[in-house]
Amino acid sequence: MSGVLERLWYPRGPLSWVQRLLLAPLLLLSLAFRGVVVVRAWLYATGRLRVHHATRARVISVGNLTVGGAGKTPAVIHLAQRLTRRGVRVAVLTRGYGRKASGVRVLAPGEDLPSAEEVGDEPLVIARRCPQVHVLVGPDRAALASVAERQLGAEVLLLDDGFQHLRLARDVDVVVVDEAVGLGNGQLLPCGPLREPVQALSRASLLWMRSAQELRRLPLPPVPVLRAAYEAGGLSTLEGTPLGGESLRGQRVLAFAGIARPERFAATLRERGAEVVQLVEFGDHHAFTRAELARLVALAARLDARLVTTEKDAARLPARFPCWVLGLEVKVLEGDALLDALLDGGEEGSRPPAVMPRR
Repeated sequence: MSGVLERLWYPRGPLSWVQRLLLAPLLLLSLAFRGVVVVRAWLYATGRLRVHHATRARVISVGNLTVGGAGKTPAVIHLAQRLTRRGVRVAVLTRGYGRKASGVRVLAPGEDLPSAEEVGDEPLVIARRCPQVHVLVGPDRAALASVAERQLGAEVLLLDDGFQHLRLARDVDVVVVDEAVGLGNGQLLPCGPLREPVQALSRASLLWMRSAQELRRLPLPPVPVLRAAYEAGGLSTLEGTPLGGESLRGQRVLAFAGIARPERFAATLRERGAEVVQLVEFGDHHAFTRAELARLVALAARLDARLVTTEKDAARLPARFPCWVLGLEVKVLEGDALLDALLDGGEEGSRPPAVMPRR
């Protein structure tokens, strides 16, 4: 996300007259976008557009209301790990944003993983962190659901980035909201970061709040809430060799990241005791070139610093690139019992039906 859009969509105070002027031409486009979104939801809700229903497996969607990184992938990983610990056969359905290949790919437990160009960076991260889970990548997630059920015997389908994917019915809708930035300026694309009007949150079964120290007042509906902290996880080499928990303490670090908010990654490194001498930012899902990587290596040598990046960025790096990789772990702060009840299927009856209820 560009710095200009970040400041316009997520203002820290009242907009200046220049910022309002920049947004003004986008208001009409946002109104048109709202019309398309509302009509599309109505067509699905009234049955005019066909909805695919899983036959046996439960479908749990994890999505958000805004564009950019709210923390969906760590939430998917946490849910997948939580379910597999119970002995549940889990499949993750994802479109593989940013992939260059087409068609359907199945990342199966125990098999060699393809490249990020083939499946996208997020599916690779999920597959690496959840080695007992099938990860299915493809443009038609309703078709992926059929494959996961009929061929792989999946009992729970985790629909990645699924809140707006109304073609596949779901039993549970988990919506991730980043407390640090909230819902931005409250406007729909392109005037703001929202994919749907705020009222769409009433469809959610659970609001998964990514906790932050500075909270923003959010116009949230009366939906059950879970709060989770995203903390620094394991540190490893690019090849996956674990490093000691104190390896970053006092270490001079050149951080680089192609994620929605790279500065948050730098803050996490500082929390682990690293001295971040420089942060090099790239666009979300950035495809690194050889020249860019060579410049990073040269800059790190000049600064006498260690290169460190995120798990998602590591999935897009060539083998043996000289860097460390820092993972993220989810720690549920509030709502743990509520989450267990939803995963067990014990709370649906107490909630109003979502736009796409199961038959």
